[in-house]
Amino acid sequence: MQMQNGDKDLKIVLASKSPRRRELMEMLGFRDFLIIPSEAPEIVSPGLSPAEAVCELSRRKAADAASRVEGKALIIAADTIVCLMGRIIGKPESEEDAKEMLRSLSGRSHTVYTGVSIACGSRLLAEAESTEVSFRDISDGEISDYIATGEPMDKAGAYGAQGLGALFIKEIKGDFFNVMGLPVFRLGLMLRDFGIDVLKN
Repeated sequence: MQMQNGDKDLKIVLASKSPRRRELMEMLGFRDFLIIPSEAPEIVSPGLSPAEAVCELSRRKAADAASRVEGKALIIAADTIVCLMGRIIGKPESEEDAKEMLRSLSGRSHTVYTGVSIACGSRLLAEAESTEVSFRDISDGEISDYIATGEPMDKAGAYGAQGLGALFIKEIKGDFFNVMGLPVFRLGLMLRDFGIDVLKN
């Protein structure tokens, strides 16, 4: 990556253990970035909109990772939630919870929100992206079969758009990568504000 400020000692840190986010970072050309999963609690302050909630969570994750890295670092953190009819849906806590989530999404449209935060030195920038996803009708048998694969258990809304969950998606309006957990186009614009141009390798 070419950095406009010329700071070659700056470490790039992804504050997430998500393999999808790691893959998307690699897709953008990042190779030697560090992974420091955030240990910050995923608790949302009451009264926040979905966009505000994911921004707050991603800011908290970025700050936590920044406190545990030595030297100069640019921290990238993200948090994703699913929102159905005004109700925030996070990750399932059990298989039964996953079943209820998928039943509620069946035959309906929902919105995926991802908040992205970039922290470097004393500066912290947080932005949110939203994508509308429409599911076809899903039978209880399909839901059980999908849960048996194990794929839904660590994902917001209990499905993965980049995996077998794609079988349920009828339409996506917006950034597909946002549904995977990292809105690539927005991240690229935010990185430019920090002097990083991902197109110049």
